[in-house]
Amino acid sequence: MATHQISVGDVRSRTSEIEQDLGPEKMSLNMGPSHPSTHGVLRLKLELDGEVVTKCDPDLGYLHHGDEKIAENMTYNQFIAYTERLVYLARLANNVAFALAVENLAHLEVPPRCRAIRVIISELARISAHLLGLGVYAMDTGALSVFMYTFTEREKLYTLFEKLTGARLTTSYTRIGGLARDLPEGWLGEVNRFIANLIPLVDEVDALLSRNRIFVDRTRDVGVISAEDALAYGLTGPNLRASGVPMDLRKDRPYCGYQNYDFDIPVGGTGDSYDRYRVRMEEIRQSAGIVRQVIEKMPDGPYYAEEAKRIFPPPKERVMTRMEELIQNFMITTQGPQIPPGEVYFEAENPKGALGFFIHSKGGGVPYRLKIRGPSFCNLSILPKICVGAMLSDVVVILVSLDFVMGECDR
Repeated sequence: MATHQISVGDVRSRTSEIEQDLGPEKMSLNMGPSHPSTHGVLRLKLELDGEVVTKCDPDLGYLHHGDEKIAENMTYNQFIAYTERLVYLARLANNVAFALAVENLAHLEVPPRCRAIRVIISELARISAHLLGLGVYAMDTGALSVFMYTFTEREKLYTLFEKLTGARLTTSYTRIGGLARDLPEGWLGEVNRFIANLIPLVDEVDALLSRNRIFVDRTRDVGVISAEDALAYGLTGPNLRASGVPMDLRKDRPYCGYQNYDFDIPVGGTGDSYDRYRVRMEEIRQSAGIVRQVIEKMPDGPYYAEEAKRIFPPPKERVMTRMEELIQNFMITTQGPQIPPGEVYFEAENPKGALGFFIHSKGGGVPYRLKIRGPSFCNLSILPKICVGAMLSDVVVILVSLDFVMGECDR
């Protein structure tokens, strides 16, 4: 019986032919929409070659709640409550951004005290959002203690928000043309004490993470975004500044009197996940400095634009004692602030990035059309590029470093 010798070279040649016919073996994997590391109902359709990601396709829309269409049936003041549902971590800042867009459309300027208070609540909202962002960032990389530290400070902020607005989460403090009420007595002193205790806590968290070997190894050179790619994909906020682009609307197009305060813009060098952590850490310190400056320079005067009678309701004591103010309050409450026809687009520097509102008005108290530019949605657009080539475990780090909120993506 004849035998046939098979050489090692024949085996390798045949294996190569099979691989060419079948291609490399890859696996499709769904990450989310119910996954703790996606921080919301985000679904990533991943293609893996072993542990390496070869394709990433984000799937959005699981949290869609139609804010832009709802706005067409809401008065301007009523819609303020819906802006809080975009980023529930920075609801006070969302209120301010929307109010400024409407006030620009109405050519209305609020008094200095109102602008100063808006700066305080916007920066406290930034601190609150970054505290949670850093806490979950550390927790997703295995450092649980940091989350306990940051969440404790965030709870103190919630107590301050409750004293100011009457609510911890759904604050609805801003109004078109002003604020819902003035600052309660002693509130600024409590804010000052909070800021004084916050900085040592931030320094301690910095010491726990910034040189931690495990944290650095998991974040350094992971999810690198170049300055060119960041600009091309429309990234804004800390994610853009971490890539070395010093763009900040508070400096570039100041609003609410930001030009009167001294603060720096933290920027990164390589645009990796570690830089995005460092930028947010430093932004907390800068925001704390801004709040201190505002408290030192806090002006007296009204907290709403007194001349805008068609927009801002009169004080309650006048509503209950005078007929004209009672009628005015009734008309503004039922029909909304009377805004002239026109179009406006306004962006504010929110914790997640540039939050923009485009409003088309045909006059009256209800917008004809409203479009929201959510920074989280734009920041997520770069995922298919930076996830390719990363390990599966790195996807978790990349997601948390972008610090997005799905309510803003699926608005």
